Amino acid sequence: MNTNLIIAAGVAAVFSVAHAAEPASMLPASNAFAKASTLPFGYPPFDQIKNEDYGPAFAEGMRVNAAEIEAIANNKQPATFENTIVAMEKAGQLLSRVSSVFGNLSGANTNDSFKALERELSPKLAAHSDAIRLNAKLYARIKSLYDKRAKLHLDAESLYVLERYNTDFVRAGAKLSNADKEKLKALNSELAQLSTSFAQNVLEEANASALIVDTREELAGMSDKAIDAAAADAAKRGLAGKFAIPVVNTTGQANLAVLTNRAVRERLMAASLARGSHGGKYDNTQVVLKTAKLRAEKAALLGYANYAAYSLEDQTAHTPEAVNKMLSEFARPAVANARKEGAEIQAVIDKENGGFQLAAHDWSFYSDKVRAERFNFDQNQLRPYFELNNVLTNGVFFAANKVYGLTFKERKDLPVYDPDVRVWDVFDADGKQLAIFIGDYYARSNKRGGAWMNAYVSQSKLMGTHPVIANHLNIPKPNAGEPTLLTYDELRTAFHEFGHALHGMFSDVNYPRCAGTRVPRDFVEFPSQVNEMWSVWPEVLSNYAKHYQTGEPMPQALLDKVIASKKFNEGYRTTEYLAASILDQKWHQLDASQIPADVLAFEAASLKAAGVDYAPVPPRYRTTYFSHVFAGGYSAGYYGYLWSEKLDADTVNWFTENGGMLRKNGDWFRKMLLSRGGSMDAMQMFRNFRGRDARIEPLLERRGLTEK
Repeated sequence: MNTNLIIAAGVAAVFSVAHAAEPASMLPASNAFAKASTLPFGYPPFDQIKNEDYGPAFAEGMRVNAAEIEAIANNKQPATFENTIVAMEKAGQLLSRVSSVFGNLSGANTNDSFKALERELSPKLAAHSDAIRLNAKLYARIKSLYDKRAKLHLDAESLYVLERYNTDFVRAGAKLSNADKEKLKALNSELAQLSTSFAQNVLEEANASALIVDTREELAGMSDKAIDAAAADAAKRGLAGKFAIPVVNTTGQANLAVLTNRAVRERLMAASLARGSHGGKYDNTQVVLKTAKLRAEKAALLGYANYAAYSLEDQTAHTPEAVNKMLSEFARPAVANARKEGAEIQAVIDKENGGFQLAAHDWSFYSDKVRAERFNFDQNQLRPYFELNNVLTNGVFFAANKVYGLTFKERKDLPVYDPDVRVWDVFDADGKQLAIFIGDYYARSNKRGGAWMNAYVSQSKLMGTHPVIANHLNIPKPNAGEPTLLTYDELRTAFHEFGHALHGMFSDVNYPRCAGTRVPRDFVEFPSQVNEMWSVWPEVLSNYAKHYQTGEPMPQALLDKVIASKKFNEGYRTTEYLAASILDQKWHQLDASQIPADVLAFEAASLKAAGVDYAPVPPRYRTTYFSHVFAGGYSAGYYGYLWSEKLDADTVNWFTENGGMLRKNGDWFRKMLLSRGGSMDAMQMFRNFRGRDARIEPLLERRGLTEK
């Protein structure tokens, strides 16, 4: 999910607006952000945007937005919903226009200019946001409306927006004394700078931590093409004759599954685990400690016991106790499953007279052998059937057509920021254009790890805007002329991120504050996880799973094995996720006096105390490269993937019980949930769709946690 920089106008980010008047700015017409884009749906004019456009556009955007806010706050007319809330929703168009592009490209296509501007902007944007949310006159108007909300005769969405504005301002410190507001501003400024430093360190460290090996033989198990790519990477680094294996994103690295040389696997895992914690200019340990301390101080200033209590109050989980309970309930059976899986792997090692005990760098390599033995296939058998374009056209888009009636037409005329980026018009079942979809699928050295969705333009009836939505993955780009063959995880990620895209494209709300994925963080992953179900749905799988050379469908026997193996390695997958989620909570449930001196010692103690310190299964993210929580929007919120999966698993059961891939099912899910954005309470939205609260049993069954 997207964790990019999002700049708020008031409390709502309003992206490129084409149909609402905006105040004149002093930006020269030569600046690409001076006016709203004239391209379809306000699509960004990437070919016209220059690096030097961003700084002036941000400066002018903040100036104009500040003037708009002052005019609203100082309006001599009594506060009305129209002259206060609606006016704020319409404010900040220039700032939002530049921030939506910069915020995404700083993650997808960064450069030295971006990095420098990001460092410069972080404290300025934090100060700008504070100036709005801590404006006493502005909050007085909001509160006056909130206090008499029952008498305003507002429609349900407008009432909810008013309530959210009041909550957002209070949580941002609107009720603090002037002295405490100044303290909060200082904290927010420093935290913004720390977040930027953390993110930039993670990217630089990933590039600097590539594993360098001397001989081709050491890379046995990798394909010849992959080894050639490693040689080319090394040459680019000035190491001609050697081989470079990049270290990316999560603790686990894809090449660990194929490298036959155990010593090389060990070095690769060690390089991954050490990121950000072994000294040098990209070390993140002090950034982590300072961030944890300042977040704790901010929470205390706002009246909360710790940052987790502050953060979770506004999520569907509501309290640290609720999150701790869920994580602890899953930890014991998950680790038990992982140990059971580990024992199976150890049996294979012993059978081969390995003479060693299972370690983290062995898991992927030997679990594939267990899979091959148990199900008589390995993951590499799948890849020839998962060619990227076929997966998109005949899998992801096919499923969206069957379930929701959508159709897609690729277009080549719109500008893109990288030649590999693709663009599609998206049409609704009635033939009317619904959205523009951007696909950025390949990994680049200037692109952050992971996968995410973002909105360049969000839907809003008030603003007359329609969605421009993007998905980003990090699939290794093959050599020219070669097919892009996906792993099973990459396949699932493509469906997952498109679930976020659907959430953004189906948005049908009035206010930008409610559009698309602007829902609680522990709810936002729910629709995307639901969309994963179609990746292995027989009708969909048989439509796209065809050999890239022969066009032959994947054999039914292999299809059956894919389905049968869905629960395979769930102990590992659940444990690595829980370990990361627990670390997130442990850091954010400290008060300022409890911040440790040693990051790694605290991490080890936390995992041990939670019972998830099983060495062969390290956390999916260690603290020092955990960008979700120290540089993104998931601080104290990484648990949300599992929290959302409870809703997802129950929803998958609903689809299955009601006939599966039927338009009436998709239309109901869209009407009751996907189209509603954040226009009402999230859990009430789910109840309206499902007819009841979610049940835990489907998730337990999916994760293999009901077996004895």
